[in-house]
Amino acid sequence: MNLPAGVTAAKNAVIVGGGFFGAYLALLLAERGRRTVIVEREPDLMLRASCNNQARVHNGYHYPRSLMTAVRSRVNFPRFIGDFPESVVRGFEKYYAISSVLGNVTAAEYETFMARVGAPLKPAPERVVKLFDKRLIEQVWAVEEVAFDATRLRETMRHRLREAGVEVVYATEARKVEGAADGSLLLSCHSPRGLLRYETPLVLNCTYSGLNRLRHASGLPLVPLKHEMAEIALVEPPPETGSISVTVMCGPFFSLMPFPQNNLWSLSHVRHTPHCHWTDSLSQPWRDPYLQFDRAEKHSDGLMMIRDAARYMPALNGCSQRGSIWEIKTVLPQSELDDGRPILFHRDEQLPGFVSVMGGKMDNIYDVAAELETLGAEHTGADRVGTGSAPPTTANGS
Repeated sequence: MNLPAGVTAAKNAVIVGGGFFGAYLALLLAERGRRTVIVEREPDLMLRASCNNQARVHNGYHYPRSLMTAVRSRVNFPRFIGDFPESVVRGFEKYYAISSVLGNVTAAEYETFMARVGAPLKPAPERVVKLFDKRLIEQVWAVEEVAFDATRLRETMRHRLREAGVEVVYATEARKVEGAADGSLLLSCHSPRGLLRYETPLVLNCTYSGLNRLRHASGLPLVPLKHEMAEIALVEPPPETGSISVTVMCGPFFSLMPFPQNNLWSLSHVRHTPHCHWTDSLSQPWRDPYLQFDRAEKHSDGLMMIRDAARYMPALNGCSQRGSIWEIKTVLPQSELDDGRPILFHRDEQLPGFVSVMGGKMDNIYDVAAELETLGAEHTGADRVGTGSAPPTTANGS
């Protein structure tokens, strides 16, 4: 339906943001009989953070300092593979290694933790172990981990949304949400055709890095967030490494993963991937993250990533950089403590039907889906930061 400019349409739910989270939650709401629309500022679905990341489907191995995140990754891994088989990419060998210097965990601690969360570790074959500098790497294991092709996943979500009858309005930006006299919400949007308005009892703000843009414009308190301007180098690995994907844990190290959507590999580095950062907090003026990102100079540190990775795996000196992915990475401030990835499910005190949603990785979607069950409950006035499997904690002021 093409809504005429200036006309107010009634909907059972409006999703702001057409990333993977917004699209998936729109499907869930449509399954429950809600007339749902997605408002997306880009010209297509999943063009920002859902596409511009390392394309990893987590299986618990990446989070040896966050028990809950590792456990939830283990639970959600088979669900994602089962739900989106056409987007899953295997065809590579995955290895995790522990450095003997600068790390936050030892090999023994890593083994104990993975046994605790039920994540199998197999000793890496000697041909792979020989690729590492034994002076800097304590141990290497073979694990099960897959990648996803964001292009295929986008096609799947487009098809499912059409089948479910979910309307998607592209090139349209949500500008303000306010309460209506009858207790519902009025969402005002700017589109190429002019002003669009939606009256609805439920607005899910699924805009990731832009979470506070709509809140700020609507005069609502900010949700504390940390933003980074992040670079992931796109490389061609040398022939010696073949189809080997490597992650060195847990500290100022690197990860090499297939990047299926353009047949390259992604190289990220804990030190060199973040170029700058800033925070949204109640104690300082808000800055638009997209303006910050657009204005920032983007000089690649890809060669530094390659050189440092080659200290631990010398064959990576043969990597050829073919470009970079630049994006805003956004996390909850408490994630800095243990590198965990809890979800945010925040019902606003002033507008209880306005819910801000954020997850730090793709499989978090299942934990967000579990939180939808709380929408019928009495509003508690607290941020819900949790996993869908345990009572969430209050994050106000954190």
